[in-house]
Amino acid sequence: MKEGLETVAELMAISARTAPKAAGKDFIEIKILTGEEIEELADSMFEYGEETNRANFDRDAENVRESGSVVLFSLNSPEALGLNCGACGYDNCNELQSKEGPEFAGGLCAWRLIDLGIALGSAVKTASLLNVDNRIMYRIGVVARKEELIEGEFVIGIPLSATGKNIYFDR
Repeated sequence: MKEGLETVAELMAISARTAPKAAGKDFIEIKILTGEEIEELADSMFEYGEETNRANFDRDAENVRESGSVVLFSLNSPEALGLNCGACGYDNCNELQSKEGPEFAGGLCAWRLIDLGIALGSAVKTASLLNVDNRIMYRIGVVARKEELIEGEFVIGIPLSATGKNIYFDR
């Protein structure tokens, strides 16, 4: 099943890559983790939770450890769309400034975050159609970014599993 999960991860990456994006500009990075990379991510997630006293990093780390593959998605150097819509909190896109936060970099164009959301939805739809259990996980993204497993201001991870019961729910 390991190879099957890796194939599904690749198909999820295709779904995310081809998902529609505002003005046709793509700022999404995708990386697939397997094998030892998953173990290292799980260890780092556990350590981060202990160091920061943040809840549920240990729980999610165990889910990651039990996964056959993890797909990382990020927004990497996203440019503002240029609508001057104010959804980011600024009146003019030119005012938008990047600011490093405790876990992610802020000052992102809302439309680029929507692009990432649509890509994530397309990816999990693909996994679901292929009967592969998955869950979008914020905590994976925090640690993947900290460990520089993928470049980007905002990172999200999706672990994949194929067992008799979905390991990502009823935890």
